[in-house]
Amino acid sequence: MTSVENEVRVAVVGCGRWGRNHVRNYAELGALAAVVDSDPAVAAEFAARHGVRALAFDEALADPTIDALVFALPPSQNLPLGRRALEAGKHLFVEKPLALSVADGEALCAVAERCGRVLMVGHILQYHPVFRALAGLVREGRLGRLLALVSTRLDLGRIRREEDALWALAPHDVSMILALAGAEPDRVHASGGFHTHDTIADATAVELGFADGLRAEIRVSWLHPFKEQRLVAIGADAMAVFDDREAWDRKLLLYPHRISEEAGRVQAERAEPVPVAAPQGEPLREECRHFLHCVATGEIPVSDGREGLRVLAVLEQASAQQREARPVSLRS
Repeated sequence: MTSVENEVRVAVVGCGRWGRNHVRNYAELGALAAVVDSDPAVAAEFAARHGVRALAFDEALADPTIDALVFALPPSQNLPLGRRALEAGKHLFVEKPLALSVADGEALCAVAERCGRVLMVGHILQYHPVFRALAGLVREGRLGRLLALVSTRLDLGRIRREEDALWALAPHDVSMILALAGAEPDRVHASGGFHTHDTIADATAVELGFADGLRAEIRVSWLHPFKEQRLVAIGADAMAVFDDREAWDRKLLLYPHRISEEAGRVQAERAEPVPVAAPQGEPLREECRHFLHCVATGEIPVSDGREGLRVLAVLEQASAQQREARPVSLRS
C-alpha cells in the first residue's frame, strides 16, 4: 500500500462468521483501529487478539481517528446503520447485498453522495485475480463476441431464514455477469425451489437476456450434495471456465473450441484447454486494499454503491419472478 493508504483507519462492525475475516485482513494491513459487535464479549476477544479497541457502535461513530466503517452485518441493517455512519462522516463498506430492496439501496447511495463519502459493496469476486484475468480475456476479444454466460454457486448449507438462496448467494454471480456483459439485462426470468420453507427458496434458477443477444444463466442453491463455484463464458471464437474449486494454476482455462460450417452443416471442433495465468492473491485482501485505496484517494470503487444498485435491480426483478412462478398443482 502507499503511504497515504497506510494512514486510513477502519473499524469492523460485526465479528461473526465472515466479519472475523475482515478483522484479520485489516489487522494484517495495519489499518484496523477498532472492532464493534453486538456481543461485548466477542468484541473484547477480537480486540485483545489484534491489539485494538473494542467499541460500541456510537463510540465508533464519534471517534475522529476512525475514517471508515466496515459492515459485516445482516443486509437489513445496512441502511439504518449505514445512514448513521455516513452522516457521521465515515466512509462505508457494506457486505453484499447493498440492501434488501432497490429503494433502500437508492436511499443509501443518496446519503453517501450527499455526504461525499465512499460507499463500497462487498462483491468480492470482482477482486478475485482469476476473475480479473477472465474479464481481461473478454475485454481483449480473446473469446470473440460473447454469446452466453453460465454461473453456478452450489453447496450444502448454510440455510438462512432472513434471506433466500437468491439474495444470499446470487449477488456474486449477478455482479460478475454484469461486469462481463458491460450492460444491464432487458429480460429477467427466475424460478425457485421451496423445499424447507414455504416462502424462502432454497434454490433459484435465473435467466438474463441482453439487448445484444447475450444470454446468461445463474443457478444457486444451499441444498446441493457438493460445492460448486463455476463461471463459464462462451464466445464465438473460444470459451473460458473460471472454476474456483480448482488448484490456482487451473482455476481459469481457455478452451479454443471452434464452431464451423461446411456444406450447410454446423460442427463443433474440440481443442485442449489452455491454462491462463493469474497472479495469486486472497480476493478479500485485494478487496480490502481497494477500499483503503478509494478512501485515501477518493477514487470510485469498482463495486461502488451504484454498481450495487444495478445488482439489486436484477435481484429484485428475479425475486418477483420467483414468487410469481410458484408451481401450481394440476391435480383435481
